Amino acid sequence: MALKPGDKAPDFTLLDQAGNKVKLSDFKGRKVLVYFYPKADTPGCTAQACGLRDVLGDVGDTAVIGISPDKPAAQAKFDTKYSLGFPLLSDLDHSVAEAYGAWGEKSMYGKKYMGIIRSAFLIDEKGKIAEAWPKISPKDTPTNLLAALGR
Repeated sequence: MALKPGDKAPDFTLLDQAGNKVKLSDFKGRKVLVYFYPKADTPGCTAQACGLRDVLGDVGDTAVIGISPDKPAAQAKFDTKYSLGFPLLSDLDHSVAEAYGAWGEKSMYGKKYMGIIRSAFLIDEKGKIAEAWPKISPKDTPTNLLAALGR
């Protein structure tokens, strides 16, 4: 079930690339872009993360958080390699992705499997979904964020 604008954003506590616990509720009072990506350091995920890194200076105090099923060590390598500078959270059991409707059946070369559906959510200062972009393309993520923020 995909979340839509007006829904309460499911809270979560996950480990970031440095092994620190990060909670969505830590960001109350700020807008937060939470985006789900399939795998660190793959072409689409790299384009998406670098695109977001490149607009960080234009989003004010809006936080950016990336979430994937990668382990914290893989997230740390990804962050270091591309100097991303925002939290990359490890959702090993994909329970947070499921809560956001970002986990589901995918298909590649005719083979069906379960995986991350690349999605992004802008959460407002009160913890409600302001914008939801299911099945977003990597290059549209930063553009949509800037547009939603009126930048």
